[in-house]
Amino acid sequence: MSELNKAQIRRVIDNVYNRGDLAFIDEVAASDLVIHASSQEILGREGAKQYVAELRAGFPDLHFTVEEQIAEGDMVVTRWTARGTHRGKFQRIPATGRGIQLTGTDIDRLVAGKVVECWAHVDELGLMRQLGAVEAGAAESNRARQ
Repeated sequence: MSELNKAQIRRVIDNVYNRGDLAFIDEVAASDLVIHASSQEILGREGAKQYVAELRAGFPDLHFTVEEQIAEGDMVVTRWTARGTHRGKFQRIPATGRGIQLTGTDIDRLVAGKVVECWAHVDELGLMRQLGAVEAGAAESNRARQ
């Protein structure tokens, strides 16, 4: 079962995130899907489609690489790296043309081959630094003031 679940998550990454096939979400996600992201909760298939569409609008050439996967029972942990170019508006940041490299880890729970829940841990601060939305020393300066 664990190997099948790992393969299913790799299919999600390839079809949904790398190719932008939003219809594939209907095949691999439960209708009551919950994604616990760092800055928001994404609910249901439509919420997942909207999230991926916004991500790919900002980074149309986005490509995820699976670095490592571990699975046990109905849970799959995937450590990934994403690369792309900021060519469209993303989180109110106009296109910069900058290349980005983003890392993260997802913990997915599957039931009957469908993702029902995901805990997404993403280096959002690193992404904002790469886009120039946050200065590299800003976080350190804020900590020093406290």
